[in-house]
Amino acid sequence: MSNLYDQDFSAWTEQQAGLLRAGRLAELDVQHLVEEIESMGRSERRELVNRLVILMLHLLKWRYQPALRGNSWRLSIKEQRIRLASHLGDNPSLKAYLDAAIARAYQLAVIEAEKQTGLPAATFPERCPFSFAEMADEQFWPHAS
Repeated sequence: MSNLYDQDFSAWTEQQAGLLRAGRLAELDVQHLVEEIESMGRSERRELVNRLVILMLHLLKWRYQPALRGNSWRLSIKEQRIRLASHLGDNPSLKAYLDAAIARAYQLAVIEAEKQTGLPAATFPERCPFSFAEMADEQFWPHAS
């Protein structure tokens, strides 16, 4: 079974699903199943961070480059709010990870904001200036500092 895991991951997943459906638990590739399930959890946490990065990036640009505000930024913020709410709705346990995800995402958002805006990193606060409630609130649009 491990050979199939290494040679054809797709076929391995189908095989494992078939074994589970048939109740043939003794034949499962438990070691790799455990690794894949753990990987899925990490993937969901990465997706949370990625959604937050994009949302924070556009909120920062909205706040610190008010003259450049446009429909594209507005729609990106709106889209990310919807995607973030959907992701948390599908994975409610990730809410326990929000503080850490926001801290990690903000570091990445500042780097990207510096790249995209040309503004120095010192322009942006050291810590995320938005609460999660603000970021998720469709009525929240940060004012220029």
